[in-house]
Amino acid sequence: MKRYFGVIVLIVGIILAAVVTTRASSARALEAQRDADFARVQKDYLERVGWLRVNPDEKAYRQEVSSFFKAYFTQVDAHHDRYKLGKTYDAYLAELEKRGDKDDRVQDRKAFYEYTRQVFDQMREGKYEPLWTATDKGMRLDVVSADVVKVLDKPQVRLRLALWGAQREERSDGKVKKMVTSASFKTQWKLTDERGRLQGEMSAEDPSMKVDFPERFIAEFPPQMVLGHYDMDLVPNEVKKMEISFQVSSRAASGGDATASYVWKLEVPSEWRLGAGEKWEGAEVTERPEEEIDPAKAARK
Repeated sequence: MKRYFGVIVLIVGIILAAVVTTRASSARALEAQRDADFARVQKDYLERVGWLRVNPDEKAYRQEVSSFFKAYFTQVDAHHDRYKLGKTYDAYLAELEKRGDKDDRVQDRKAFYEYTRQVFDQMREGKYEPLWTATDKGMRLDVVSADVVKVLDKPQVRLRLALWGAQREERSDGKVKKMVTSASFKTQWKLTDERGRLQGEMSAEDPSMKVDFPERFIAEFPPQMVLGHYDMDLVPNEVKKMEISFQVSSRAASGGDATASYVWKLEVPSEWRLGAGEKWEGAEVTERPEEEIDPAKAARK
């Protein structure tokens, strides 16, 4: 009997190894199927999103954007159901937990996740309703919201932005894959009183909390978008009108450049203005020709 014992053990070992190998192979095959199915969902999204990016009819865009996101997230939900995946969309937070104390930027990374999650939830729940929108050069810019918030105990107007369609490419060094997005902002504010006389100007470059690859934080985030915001100081009480000029430059991997321009003209809400007599802190006084300050005088010349 003993002479066969070693043979029996060997056979059992071979069977166990075969089972483990088969299970590992099945797991890899399932993972490949899952990745391919999600790639199909994203491909369908990218095939359909082009019209929303370029549609010049603002009213039509607003009517279509909710149904567009509903169709996308219906496919996402079906994908999750098919592969028995959770719908908490917090895999990135779990990834951070695994890193533990090894990552000294954990809190910053969590803040970027939460920032991205807010917009993601709006889109997924049918609550994405931009305050203002415009399209140029194949890219759409949405001002998602404009709320007065406290920043370092100072009230500021937070303009939250979402840019659709900036050019990007995936790069790899053989070990790590990285998505590189090309989207550079230059923004100017022109402030005038009720008669159109210039009261002040402001300028800025890239927005704060710029998220140029939201899928890094939530894989299911609609592809090819850039998020960010500007925190704008409250303006002098005399300012009644505002013109915000956004310029976004994006460079394709093939070498082509596109510079999109958007101009938002609006009446300044009262909550965006300082009280009567309050000083506009941090402002610099510069001299301008009279015709630049008062268009009416320029017209008389």
